[in-house]
Amino acid sequence: MVRTPLEREIRRLIEVAGPMPVARYMSLCLTHPQHGYYVTRDPFGVNGDFTTSPEISQIFGELLGLWAMSVWRMLGEPDVVRLIELGPGRGTMMSDALRVTRMLPKFQSALSVHLVEVSPTMEKAQREILSDVELPIAWHRDLIEVPEGPAIILANEYLDALPVHQVVKQATGWHERVIGLDADGEFTLGVTAEPVPHFDRLLPKSIKSAPDGAIFEWRDDLPALDIGRRVVKDGAALVIDYGHTQSDVGETLQAMKAHEFVHPLSEPGLIDLTAHVDFQRLAQAAENVGAAVQGPVTQGRFLTALGIDARAERLRMNATFEQAQDIDAAVARLTETGSVGMGELFKVMAICDPKLGPLPGLVSE
Repeated sequence: MVRTPLEREIRRLIEVAGPMPVARYMSLCLTHPQHGYYVTRDPFGVNGDFTTSPEISQIFGELLGLWAMSVWRMLGEPDVVRLIELGPGRGTMMSDALRVTRMLPKFQSALSVHLVEVSPTMEKAQREILSDVELPIAWHRDLIEVPEGPAIILANEYLDALPVHQVVKQATGWHERVIGLDADGEFTLGVTAEPVPHFDRLLPKSIKSAPDGAIFEWRDDLPALDIGRRVVKDGAALVIDYGHTQSDVGETLQAMKAHEFVHPLSEPGLIDLTAHVDFQRLAQAAENVGAAVQGPVTQGRFLTALGIDARAERLRMNATFEQAQDIDAAVARLTETGSVGMGELFKVMAICDPKLGPLPGLVSE
């Protein structure tokens, strides 16, 4: 293991307090105020560790801008609407989305933009890319800081980076998975001696009957509850992420560095950690606060319904041969299935005001 400043700090914490839950480890690795992965670096693109949909093609953000305009109309065209993005990356998606809003001046005049970001490094990048936007823009550390009022929320690859808890099924119950130190002082995965009290009561029957050794992951419901409360009256949120539509067992915690998978316990603070989103649990949490849920549908189906092919064709009209090839490759990556396609693995779900009808692209599969 590469010795990093964060690795040394986590080691000291374990030596003093004992093994720490996976969720605590993940939180420290990603958002530690001095050494956290997202706090200290720009991870996106060819020179980073991974590439997200907005970095693949401008069409992605443009289609979300059109989606936001449609939702605003469904909300009754309020005079003031907050366009909120959770985890805005470099600001690329918001920049592309705002460009198409110029088509509808009345919508633009109602807009204020709110970016929820914890990383000073990423906030700097966002301020640069959005420097020519002639709209009020505000940055916040948390969604609850955004002023009240009608809201449209965009969250692309945001939830997958939130800490995930893991439990392991044993004969005595479900034991939380923790990270400790082995005989050589290296990080190692283990479980707590005692099971999590009454954990079975929280699980669907299909998971209760899982065999010994099965791993179940879950996230705290607070982000879903915050989103649901925000949009339950006069609002809608669009969640785009990779994950599964039904709660199930299986480990999905993974780490990336330079576009390659690495061990999650290696190089703390220098690698990206994520886990798949459980869309069933996300939906249940949002519905518990009175919000409606539409979808999830696959990203390929969603983008196709929004007109990705027509938009790509318009871009090809003024493109060189090489540019046209790049456009085709980007559309394929965003919509197709297979090992490199994002069309099926990524899901799209809306959380919204129950009075809204079917939202664009969210017809159930």
